[in-house]
Amino acid sequence: MIGRKTEFEKLQAAMDKDRAQIVAVYGRRRVGKTFLVNEFFEGKFAFKHTAVSPVEDETQKRKKNLMKLQLQEFFYSMRSYGLDSGESVPESWQEAFHMLERLLEKKDDGKRMVIFIDELPWMDSSKSNFLTAFEHFCNDWCLARKNCKLIVCGSATSWILDKLINNKGGLYGRVTMPLYLSPFTLYECKEFFTADGISLDEYDICRAYIAFGGIPFYLDQFQKGLSLAQNIDAILYEENAPLKDEFDRLFTSQFANPEELKRIVVALAGKRIGLTREELTTKYGFSSGGTLSGNLSALEKSKLIRQYTSFGDSVAKYKLIDPFCLFYLKHVKGNTDNPSYWQTNEKAPSIISWMGLAFEDLCWNHVRQIKRALGIDGVITRESPWNIASEKKNEGPRIDLIINRDDRFICLCEMKFSLGLFEVQKAYNQTLMERMNKVQEIIGNKKTVMSVLVTTYGLKRNEYASRFDKVVTMEDLFQK
Repeated sequence: MIGRKTEFEKLQAAMDKDRAQIVAVYGRRRVGKTFLVNEFFEGKFAFKHTAVSPVEDETQKRKKNLMKLQLQEFFYSMRSYGLDSGESVPESWQEAFHMLERLLEKKDDGKRMVIFIDELPWMDSSKSNFLTAFEHFCNDWCLARKNCKLIVCGSATSWILDKLINNKGGLYGRVTMPLYLSPFTLYECKEFFTADGISLDEYDICRAYIAFGGIPFYLDQFQKGLSLAQNIDAILYEENAPLKDEFDRLFTSQFANPEELKRIVVALAGKRIGLTREELTTKYGFSSGGTLSGNLSALEKSKLIRQYTSFGDSVAKYKLIDPFCLFYLKHVKGNTDNPSYWQTNEKAPSIISWMGLAFEDLCWNHVRQIKRALGIDGVITRESPWNIASEKKNEGPRIDLIINRDDRFICLCEMKFSLGLFEVQKAYNQTLMERMNKVQEIIGNKKTVMSVLVTTYGLKRNEYASRFDKVVTMEDLFQK
């Protein structure tokens, strides 16, 4: 098991409590939720069930009502755990959970009883009244037995948050432990590749992260003996590439209205600095009503997008931040007819330039490591980019990351993805001076401005190198 030490400790704490527990494990598709639960409990369940995926064959779903299909599979799971042969497939979720209660009561010997329902949101199909039946099962049966430990998982993060963890009705306050599973950091990615015998240096692991993020299932597709470029082609571009359809599956598995949310993500992918709500409605034709608010909220809760306010601005923007979605929409979509696309094009100037921009997103996902390298991990901070709209060109953030500190400092962070030591040229030095002066002008004498370089291998010493007060390297980003 790579990483997940904290999650293991939290699960153990829940198991050690002398009262009923409802644990909700949630996070992005393929992040390792099911693997975590299976590894922790080692298959020792009183009952386990995995819901039917909404990504399954559409022909099958047309032949059978989805609710009936879910109920049938739930029944088969109960049969495999010892349900009486005289029982028949339930016709409602209320009947199904009463059937589960009878099964579990026969198994109850007073010892810890673990119930694991995987991909719970998929069971809540249209007009199924699933949530009402599940509420009753939790309140009337599970929480009445101190030896009962109910574990539920779900990739549909917004469903888990809205209908379970933050439920205002019958499930209010019933989840005893919400457990969010985040993607791997660079440190954990390196551990994962090392354990799998995949030989990649830190520079290539950064490039792998830019393409796949820290998603364990994606990283598990890498093959020994292949270069990074060969692996990317094998995973995304070849005829039977395992992740060729992953973008569509990512949305179908998480959202009830996947096509509309994909439209938003595609729009955001076209603007690196993100889009305001007004731009989404006026330029891209999205309705300005509650539906857009709900869709943006669902994407944000799923951590596919981020809402932020630029330094010195008051208008919020929405930005696509999921590395896999960004990579897919920029480089994979429309290019899968070439099975060697990445090997052929990875050194093209346009791709090298794009990788530099994508390095900014990588750094944003490792702000904690940047703060630690600066020695300010204990300081309260607020992070944002700075988009300057009034100067020569409005092409995006002129300052990649501003760390606004409560100790009367502001760090202006520049991200540079370089094959070697980064060298400050005369023109760039002038640009840095202008940016620092502009920020100092805005904040006055309230805080001191510090210039920080975040780069791969470090800073080349020359007459302009002193423009940066601090340098954070790739080695720092790989810290635990």
